[in-house]
Amino acid sequence: MLDHRLAKRFKHLSKWSRRTGTPCFRVYERDIPEFPLVVDWYDGDVVAWLHPRTRDDTPEREQAHVKACTEHILRGLSLDPSRLFLKRRQRQRGLAQYERVDTRGVVRTVQEHGLSFEVNLSDYLDTGLFLDHRSTRAMVRARAKGRRVLNLFAYTGAFTCHAVAGGAARTHTVDLSNTYLAWAQRNMALNGFGGDSHRFEQADCLQWLEQPTRGESFDIIVLDPPTFSNSKRMVADSFSVERDWPALIAAALRWLDPRGQIWFSTNARSFAPDPGLLPAGAVLRDISSFTLPEDFSGRTPHRAYLVAHAGAPGAVDLRLQRGD
Repeated sequence: MLDHRLAKRFKHLSKWSRRTGTPCFRVYERDIPEFPLVVDWYDGDVVAWLHPRTRDDTPEREQAHVKACTEHILRGLSLDPSRLFLKRRQRQRGLAQYERVDTRGVVRTVQEHGLSFEVNLSDYLDTGLFLDHRSTRAMVRARAKGRRVLNLFAYTGAFTCHAVAGGAARTHTVDLSNTYLAWAQRNMALNGFGGDSHRFEQADCLQWLEQPTRGESFDIIVLDPPTFSNSKRMVADSFSVERDWPALIAAALRWLDPRGQIWFSTNARSFAPDPGLLPAGAVLRDISSFTLPEDFSGRTPHRAYLVAHAGAPGAVDLRLQRGD
């Protein structure tokens, strides 16, 4: 039953959480076919996303299913009902996943690797902190000292905060949403970061990449685009990472220092880049196995890659060691 699965998984991950100082983690992800939901623990609060079941579900069956899931979660995690936030995960288009779904404004501050982040548990489909990229953020942080860091499709700026914590000399954070840029700036302020060396810009990242570089370049570029977008605010009619990744990488390479690296990732689980489509003069390495933390072991929440200029020092450093 779901409650037993949750209790067992939570017991295991709680030990790992205390050992590693990771108070936010994934407890469950559609492990039991009858219960297609995802459950995340946010330091005492729980967000659960209900995924669609069968197309012929009646409203009555759906209501009974939601009630059963709620009871299992509360029982399995010994949780007070006020600490549970249920959401429905449907197929999203454009920026729909970032639109408000509630107005309660339940905001918490949580910790990650010694940094503080604001999460909104109630108002949006996602909370503002993607847990599957926890390890990736730590890896960028470990390489950021003295570097110039560009964070594109930045969402709430978690990568930027980690880069600054790692000693980045300069950061530039770009996102289409003013709401999320303001959130990113609050995350920076929560950690005591700020100043003229850390810029924030509201822009369509695809259009931003196409502008003249005027001699500006970056040592680290974080590139985590949406899987698909047809937002009316974008210059292009639509964007598909599986279709447009070569052009996206080519545009980002123009801004990359010869010794630098692009940290490219996507949530398109079936993504498999054809090496023959890689822009000329670039090399790419799949680092997904290094970027998945313990609570996502055995899952494929994202694919991650390092990209660099071929023959440059950045290309040599595409190798990673276990434990990074």
